[in-house]
Amino acid sequence: METSFKSGFIAVMGRPNVGKSTLLNRILGQTIAAVSPKPQTTRLQQLGILTLPEAQLVFVDTPGLHHPQHKLGEFMNQDALHALEDADLVLLVVDASSPPGEEDLIFKDTLKELDPPPPVLLILNKIDLISPAELRNRQDQYQKLAPGAPVIPISATIGDNLDDLEARIIEILPEGPPLYPEDQVTDLFEREIAADLIRAAAMNLLEKELPHVIAVRIDEYKERESGGAYIEATLFVERDSQKGILIGEGGKMIKAIGTAARREIEDMSGRKVFLRLRVKVKKNWRNDLNALRLFGFKK
Repeated sequence: METSFKSGFIAVMGRPNVGKSTLLNRILGQTIAAVSPKPQTTRLQQLGILTLPEAQLVFVDTPGLHHPQHKLGEFMNQDALHALEDADLVLLVVDASSPPGEEDLIFKDTLKELDPPPPVLLILNKIDLISPAELRNRQDQYQKLAPGAPVIPISATIGDNLDDLEARIIEILPEGPPLYPEDQVTDLFEREIAADLIRAAAMNLLEKELPHVIAVRIDEYKERESGGAYIEATLFVERDSQKGILIGEGGKMIKAIGTAARREIEDMSGRKVFLRLRVKVKKNWRNDLNALRLFGFKK
């Protein structure tokens, strides 16, 4: 029997650091979203497009819902909520290795405001870190965030149960034609992904709150005759003292960030990269509307 093609937008929601970007990269089989153990690595929504013979799944990776402390946080929440409003399906990703927190409740409160609300799949991630008995307890706790939503336990890091998740998504999506060319995997250009990978490298190497103060601007991204790429980027912080920490003694820290970021960009692009980084101060940029627009945050 001939089957109809399906397509739709799938909003990947959840509080910071539950593994949304890791899940997207695992499903697509390649790195398009920056990943760090620290929360709020994702600042703007990004599409991840998976085209199969029977369906096209357009995932919308969103910033983690949280209680904002500055205008940057407000923009991030707004970006995530816009994805929710336009979604054909929502994946509510939660961290099964820990109980629900205050920021998990933001999704429940937001969903009540949508009429009608989109269908939801409750994704219990990080099941590789807990026992089956703990998993049953966590399921009962998190089910209250999305009553009646089907529950799918997964490990985005290991890849457990992702085939089941993919099948359930296809089952729910509406019939429709492909929304993007079949060879397209994201809506971002390489230079935009490179900026996120540079910031993620800094987040992995720096301690405490400093990583969240960093913004990255790609100043130059050009092809070389040899087939590689030349990239110049500026890392912005808010105070002179932060600039000194980011550069490090004798430039050791910024060199380490550049080395780590270059490797990630090369893995993403499949070619050799020459990366040059500089550091500048943009005072209080997280509360500066003009600076936020400069770094890609638009209402």
